[in-house]
Amino acid sequence: MKKALLLLPAFLVGFISFSSAQNPNNVAGGQIHGNFEIDAQYYNPDSLIGAPAVPEKALMNGFGNLNYTNGNFAAGVRYESYLNVLQGYPAGYKGTGIPYRYATYNNNGLEVTVGSSYDQFGSGLIYRAYEDRGLGYDNALDGMSVHYHPYKGIYLKGMWGKQRNFFTTGAGIVRGFDGEINLNELFDSCMAKTKTQFIIGGSFVSKYQVDDDPFLVLPQNVGAWAGRINIIGEHTRHDLLKNREDKTRHDHLNNYNIYGEFAYKINDPQTGNNYIYKPGNAAYVSATYSRKGLGVSFAANRIDNFGFRSDRNATGNSLMINYIPALTKQHTYVLTAFYPYASQPNGQISWQGEVAYKVEKGTALGGKNGMDVTVNYSTAMGLDTTRLNDEAGRNLGYKSKIFPGDSLFFQDINVEVFKKFSSNLKATFVYANMRYNKDVIEGHTGYPIINSHIVVADIIWKMKHKVGFGKNKTNLTLRTDAEHLYTKDDKGSWASLLEELTIGGHWFVAAMDEWNYGNSIADQRIHYYNAQVGFLEGTNRIVIGYGKQRAGIFCVGGVCRFVPASNGFTLTITSSF
Repeated sequence: MKKALLLLPAFLVGFISFSSAQNPNNVAGGQIHGNFEIDAQYYNPDSLIGAPAVPEKALMNGFGNLNYTNGNFAAGVRYESYLNVLQGYPAGYKGTGIPYRYATYNNNGLEVTVGSSYDQFGSGLIYRAYEDRGLGYDNALDGMSVHYHPYKGIYLKGMWGKQRNFFTTGAGIVRGFDGEINLNELFDSCMAKTKTQFIIGGSFVSKYQVDDDPFLVLPQNVGAWAGRINIIGEHTRHDLLKNREDKTRHDHLNNYNIYGEFAYKINDPQTGNNYIYKPGNAAYVSATYSRKGLGVSFAANRIDNFGFRSDRNATGNSLMINYIPALTKQHTYVLTAFYPYASQPNGQISWQGEVAYKVEKGTALGGKNGMDVTVNYSTAMGLDTTRLNDEAGRNLGYKSKIFPGDSLFFQDINVEVFKKFSSNLKATFVYANMRYNKDVIEGHTGYPIINSHIVVADIIWKMKHKVGFGKNKTNLTLRTDAEHLYTKDDKGSWASLLEELTIGGHWFVAAMDEWNYGNSIADQRIHYYNAQVGFLEGTNRIVIGYGKQRAGIFCVGGVCRFVPASNGFTLTITSSF
């Protein structure tokens, strides 16, 4: 199988040679598509912000995907190059190669993939293989995976392989099975009229890694199982008003979705939990409700010693088998994302609630165009634990209570208002109050919990006047993003201003400054300025920039990487076909 996979790149290149000039995506009866990206930076040392000298002066991350589909068959490769890897990304990305390649065939409901694959069981509590290039995260399974739909309402998955570890694979073998039953589809004859769907599922995943520790007796096979239920409801306005005279309106739906999953893992001593012999468990619940103009959601989880890796000695983001969501709002603005939350697999209880309401047009608040208001609250706390004595030479760790302890990890209360004032002017306003435990999230010591207040005004103005000559005149759009973070803790208060001018649909120019004006050390009241020029043509995008990057952490969904301070030129080129 390995030899066949190594031949995939040559196989796909052979298909490309038969492309027709009239339609280059048509190849030998099928379709070929792909995308490309290169990120490069030239580094200047800057002792003021703590940016070190880079021996190579310039670093680069790049990749290119090539995918071919023909009926029930699909194959693809991804070439990656890190010469050398950009600062802030894992150092294991070094050199070039083809770490991702696959071939898939579907035959009468049986789909088989050999090579690399991404997948997820349930919510991902015991298995999620995925990629996030912004994090430098990729734990693709290298082996074989199967999806099978043997009968209506029954969906089965299986996988067996090793996880990607940069340009090689990890030491452990991962294997698993997942089954899901849609009761409405299975018993369609007696459940055809119900508007509520009932779905149940279960998973089992295990990893094997040889015990080569000279001092400890470690389990070589570690198993985890999970069970879940999902209830999806859909009701028309007619259903909700059936006891009233007005039964004529069917213009919108009232939907709800309730999901719950529980997972258990046997004792799994590893670096991440200081080699304790304690079983782990995790629970996740979520509920959403929506109707016209209103959306409400709630989610909570309880995580207890549930780090799961295919290599017990791995650290950072390497070789994680499962995924633990942060259950916090994924902020996109610079200062609201200043203190992001990282999931704590060794123990956390977190929850998040959100209400999104659309103020109708023609009301006092809504005005001519209406208004969108979103209120979000999230928090994460530590477990209430009691230390246990070692037993028979084994570190049992601790026991925990169901409810959280007194340790606050994170809290975010935010309100977002979007208002369209006219066809040429719209704005988003945000207020957020955050509490951030830097000792827990970043592994520091001696910091108090950081309390901050953030406000954002993001205004987009489409100018009436156009620039250019004759028929080539084009629109101008100016975006102003003004932000302020107030705190007496950490490095003090910050202010940020972004001005971005878009010229038609092809060019943009942007300038931004982050200013740490509230730093208690006068020499550290630094301006982190940045400027960019970008060009867009179809699916091609080229951006050139220069500026300073402050040090911090960057998180997506609770998975984070450290971003070091830097000073220099940047270049990004992306394209797809």
